[in-house]
Amino acid sequence: QVQLVESGGGFVQAGGSLRLSCAASGRTFRTYAMGWFRQAPGKEREFVASISWSGSSIYYADSVKGRFTISRDNAKNTVYLQMNSLKPEDTAVYYCAVRFNSMASMLVGDYNHWGQGTQVTVAS
Repeated sequence: QVQLVESGGGFVQAGGSLRLSCAASGRTFRTYAMGWFRQAPGKEREFVASISWSGSSIYYADSVKGRFTISRDNAKNTVYLQMNSLKPEDTAVYYCAVRFNSMASMLVGDYNHWGQGTQVTVAS
């Protein structure tokens, strides 16, 4: 049984920053890839960032490159998403997900378990 709990969402003005955290428990977190996705109202869930088990392989959506940074602390079973220079179009529910594979992926369907999500709202 895997549990993922996101935190750190909230309300911020455009140009501001937030740091999301995702705490994992239940299985050997450090051997799995992790990802962040988001879903805005009326839209499909989309890829944001992913990281391999070791952190050596990282992918970002073009829309967040240069502004968001994904990282992980395997000792704490936690993955982070540092979000800077936030824009109104970043407003969404953000989900972390675990892939029972060591390789990072940008595909929603490659992930096996999801957190409950955390709301991020960016005001213009």
